[in-house]
Amino acid sequence: MSSSVAGVLAVALLVAALWITYRPFGDYMYRVFTSKRHLRVERAVYRLTGVNPEAGQRWPVYARGVLAFSLVSVLLLYLLQRVQAYLPLDLGFHGVAPPLAWNTAVSFTTNTNWQAYSGESTLGHLVQMAGLAVQNFASAAVGIAVAIALVRGLARRRAATTQAATAGGRGDFPLGGGSGTGDELGNFWVDLTRAVIRILLPISVLAAIVLVAGGAIQNLHGVRIVDTLAGGHQAITGGPVASQEAIKELGTNGGGFYNVNSAHPFENPTSWTNLVEIYLLLVIAFSLPRTFGRLVGDRRQGLAIVSVMAALAIASFAVGATFQALHHGTVPTAVGAATEGTETRFGVPNSSLFASATTLTSTGAVNSFHDSYTSLGGATLLFNMMLGEVAPGGTGSGLYGMLVLAVVTVFVAGLMIGRTPEYLGKRIGSREIRFAALYFLTTPTLVLLGTGIAMGLPGERAGMLNSGAHGLSEVLYAFTSAANNNGSAFAGITVNTTWYNTALGLTMLFGRLLPLLFVLGMAGSFARQQPVPATVGTLPTHRPQFAGMLAAVALIIVALTFFPALALGPLAEGIHA
Repeated sequence: MSSSVAGVLAVALLVAALWITYRPFGDYMYRVFTSKRHLRVERAVYRLTGVNPEAGQRWPVYARGVLAFSLVSVLLLYLLQRVQAYLPLDLGFHGVAPPLAWNTAVSFTTNTNWQAYSGESTLGHLVQMAGLAVQNFASAAVGIAVAIALVRGLARRRAATTQAATAGGRGDFPLGGGSGTGDELGNFWVDLTRAVIRILLPISVLAAIVLVAGGAIQNLHGVRIVDTLAGGHQAITGGPVASQEAIKELGTNGGGFYNVNSAHPFENPTSWTNLVEIYLLLVIAFSLPRTFGRLVGDRRQGLAIVSVMAALAIASFAVGATFQALHHGTVPTAVGAATEGTETRFGVPNSSLFASATTLTSTGAVNSFHDSYTSLGGATLLFNMMLGEVAPGGTGSGLYGMLVLAVVTVFVAGLMIGRTPEYLGKRIGSREIRFAALYFLTTPTLVLLGTGIAMGLPGERAGMLNSGAHGLSEVLYAFTSAANNNGSAFAGITVNTTWYNTALGLTMLFGRLLPLLFVLGMAGSFARQQPVPATVGTLPTHRPQFAGMLAAVALIIVALTFFPALALGPLAEGIHA
């Protein structure tokens, strides 16, 4: 079987698995966030933390909960790394240096999982489990919670009703327990707890068992010296790998237990576990549109959103795989593919599929070396992140990113026909558009400003392995990955420096928290509105025409914003080659 045929079959199998999951999993998440019943373990968590699960929250209170939880998480994870040498299961490692500890704490709290260190030689098992793995669950749950809050704002049909209204149709639905005024978005702590306990934790346990069955390791072993086939010796670190790998992919986190991430056989042993991991990093993001459709009372809206996500994702893989096949140079031509930096057990098609999936989501896990991709293949990965990671995007962040795009699309369409724009019965005015504009301006500002400063500093340019267009691509990729909370790297630059640890840490922090605030502000604005009845002039947002417009707006925003930077980096390199 040729590699191209194998790649097509892998994509077909993945699409089939996601489509089979779309309805039941989306419906399950709908029930999770509309149920008025609290599980016993959830009630114990609320008592322990002093949370009143029956209290609803307006958007400023909900946002303060998100910010407080995130900032406290950064502090605790920072302290855990600094005192590592005094903790059990430290494997003899010292405490992490302050700049790197800051960068790593921000990285895992913001769902970025950018790693400026080698995991197996820097962090002990306790920090990996109690620090990084815990944040893998928490940061993913925050993204889901914010997405659900935005959907609640859109779904509000009455402005002064209680949350106790019966779910269903296009009316109000329960916010996970409690009652309150109609402009409340739910309770952040309830949403966070339910996302972890009812969604992320049980699936991660099952996924870890599957990965162990496929050959991933799960133990508490320290460093062991083994004999190699060449007669030498090698130090290999064991650890609780499968459990961390499961939530790393499911929560679109991406931080690897080992330095080479999902290219390591202990993390990703075979070609079929590779497909399982790709499925895990896509399944929640592709199923949330079904949840959205159920919550707004129109399943067609969810189908419209997921169709755009799927079309962009398939196009990305096709383009990326094609550019990898259109190799140049003596060695790639001789072997028939651009195989440098690619694991032989995966091959070029499965590596391209993994790379597309991980950059289209905010995962950042890698099973191949992105710096070794062809110039235009690497440009595709950059473009995926610059798209805002909405196809399907991160856990929760993909859905709310696509919904903000939908708001902009409806606004543009309204300007074209001279009608006040409406989306799901809510008017889109200046306040909503300001939130949307701030949302879309945040990431480009961080990316272009950070890249420009880095390229202007002689010391940071000296840390680049490559010069010219490829060197610019490496720096541009680093800041694009950080600002979009992706975490993958082109590599080729030394980033474990005080400047890069600080600059990328700030980029990750602002790239996560500012968009979250703008999304919640938009959700609160929608929640306060009275519904607008649909008329013959209302733009239908469930038809293929709107889906096409939505995809076009997403592509145009990226082209207008990032084309100059891409032209100086990977595109210039591709033309020169």
